[in-house]
Amino acid sequence: MARKYFGTDGIRGLVGQHPITPEFVLKLGWAAGKIFAQQGKGKVFIGKDTRISGYMFESALEAGLVAAGVDVALLGPMPTPAIAYLTRTFQGSGGIVISASHNAFYDNGIKFFSAQGAKFPDDLELQIEAMIDQPFVCVDSAQLGKVVRIDDAPGRYIEFCKSTVRSDFSLEGLKIVLDCAHGATYHLAPNVFSELGADVIVIGDKPDGLNINKDVGSTYPENLRKLVIAESADMGIAFDGDGDRVLFIDGSGRIVGGDELLYIIAAGKKAAGKACDGVVGTLMSNLGFEQALARLGIGFSRANVGDRYVIAEMQAKGWDLGGESSGHIICADVTTTGDGIIAALKVLQNCKRLGKSLAEALADLHMFPQKMINVKAVNRDALAGNKAIEEGVTKAEQRLGSAGRVLLRSSGTEPVVRVMIEGEDEALVNELVAELAAIVEVALA
Repeated sequence: MARKYFGTDGIRGLVGQHPITPEFVLKLGWAAGKIFAQQGKGKVFIGKDTRISGYMFESALEAGLVAAGVDVALLGPMPTPAIAYLTRTFQGSGGIVISASHNAFYDNGIKFFSAQGAKFPDDLELQIEAMIDQPFVCVDSAQLGKVVRIDDAPGRYIEFCKSTVRSDFSLEGLKIVLDCAHGATYHLAPNVFSELGADVIVIGDKPDGLNINKDVGSTYPENLRKLVIAESADMGIAFDGDGDRVLFIDGSGRIVGGDELLYIIAAGKKAAGKACDGVVGTLMSNLGFEQALARLGIGFSRANVGDRYVIAEMQAKGWDLGGESSGHIICADVTTTGDGIIAALKVLQNCKRLGKSLAEALADLHMFPQKMINVKAVNRDALAGNKAIEEGVTKAEQRLGSAGRVLLRSSGTEPVVRVMIEGEDEALVNELVAELAAIVEVALA
């Protein structure tokens, strides 16, 4: 069944425009409450990132859930993976995150976790959508839900993150610059890394409701890169607004993305004799990454873009490591969803296992030049079957030959079509992606 509201990562859009309005979110909270009530009697946990509209939507969700007769626990500003973890450990019936991830402050979104700390499956999202269309009926006063605030949520999550590495693991001697994107990790990540012994410098840790992801974070690493060089730091680590993505900057100022971080984790586990049969990537994962894993005797499988699809493929393969080029990395041996802080710790742990610096750990990984252009598309649903676009793709593939890929896909979180080309010749890749993006822009205008 086609979904009316849910995309690849919950419901997302511009604040004040349907469906990201207080009225709709109130009804969404009520509808979700009815579904959560069928899953169990535990509380529903609500967390948010630092954007200004989070308070408004937190109140709307809270009212809707309470009106449905469901108890609520408010976590305040917390990373998306923290809500998943706390929902599971508190034995809640479900969790709700108010966030638009790496988007600017004027966007927001709602996404759901099950009692097990996993993303909601499609069938439950469809049940919520069906319930939204039902009349809003408040339960009797005696059956209204109750609300509590979990004041020690940050401390609980900090200790959980540290518990995912060995008790004797230390970052002493490392100078690390952290970029918290003025987002949900601002009061957590600095504590985690400093308590493990690192000399920590922090930027992006002063959220004001409007500056989340603005010129900071994993989608804008330039300021972090400059500071790493200026401070002669060993590395920089950047998170996105809701803390489920991460990227690194090595000591020379080079950006290290999701594929490379996954490679370090996999290579380190392999070298330490830990089980690492395979890694799940996505359609966007670099060919060089796939080839490097093969040289280590590690399997690789591609899933559709989106963490729910990566996790589903990991479960189907029985593998515990997967992620996306964007830096959304799932370490299923310790947690249930993508977690920027935990992924960063796993990268550092496996660098130590290999006895190498970040740059040295990547010496055998040769990434193919890859370029992506986001094309704003009025009619992105017309991507499939468009003759002009199909001809453009065919021509690009012919020029690339066997050592390259062309990928076009509609974004599930933004009104754009992503045009990606990968190949051995960087100049040719840049030329072809510009030509194909122009064709897509005209065809879908």
